[in-house]
Amino acid sequence: MNVFLWILQILLAAAFLMAGLLKSTQPKEKLAPKMPWVNDFSPGVVKLVGVTELAAALGLVLPALTGIAVVLTPLAALGLAVIMVLAGIYHFRKGEYSGIVVNAAFLVIALVIAWGRFGPYAF
Repeated sequence: MNVFLWILQILLAAAFLMAGLLKSTQPKEKLAPKMPWVNDFSPGVVKLVGVTELAAALGLVLPALTGIAVVLTPLAALGLAVIMVLAGIYHFRKGEYSGIVVNAAFLVIALVIAWGRFGPYAF
């Protein structure tokens, strides 16, 4: 199970590292064609979401890898779960149901990581 959790952590971290880099470094106008939700938020909020995703991606891997403050790994997973719930609510309100599927998948992965690292497979 530990190997399975590591695989999930690395995959989720990679996805949010890429997404966070895009959102935190690209102008809102360049993101809009592929991420229409950015049109509903200020550039600062889009950057904040990106930086939060970057921090969570690093938090999924680095504490566990270094053995320093390993409790941050499941906390990062819970943080991503909160982001996915909020994103799912946004997509639901906008009637963008296909977006909810992606959010739900990431939510489940994040919760499995949090459960495993807080509980039976803590470091």
